[in-house]
Amino acid sequence: MNTEERLVSELVQNASFRMDESTRMIKRSLEDISEEELWQRPNESLNSIANLLLHLCGNITQYVIASLGETEDTRKRESEFSTRTGYSKVELFEKLTSTVEKAKKTMEEASIGQLLKRREVQGFYFSGVGIIMHVVEHYSYHTGQIAFWVKQLKNTDLGFYDGMDLNTKNK
Repeated sequence: MNTEERLVSELVQNASFRMDESTRMIKRSLEDISEEELWQRPNESLNSIANLLLHLCGNITQYVIASLGETEDTRKRESEFSTRTGYSKVELFEKLTSTVEKAKKTMEEASIGQLLKRREVQGFYFSGVGIIMHVVEHYSYHTGQIAFWVKQLKNTDLGFYDGMDLNTKNK
């Protein structure tokens, strides 16, 4: 494997790791909430956890699966926010994990040409690398919102890093 291929592999591996971390944190967050709380909105300016999960599926699909994967963009963004019911926690989490797995496979199979090619997504111009960076950042951002909302609802520490010593010094 040449340097360029190793660099691409490293980017994709780290993006996949970060996406898996967000998925793990969302799974943990969903354990503590009821089906009713899943759809609850703090106020009309904020989204429910369910809407955030639908939004993540739409965004990941549009950016990675459709754009980077060079397939048709069928996203219906407005419905991600306007939907008020219709999915359970289990169904939404399965939809999210399926979407993330498809995206990771798309990233792994992307050629160097696809990763360097610039394309328009949502009115922005990104290379495939930019698309991966956007999706990882966007997923992490909304994972934090979901965790915050669950902590607010339940007044509990979600224990994302239980059993790990996060005070370990760099080597």
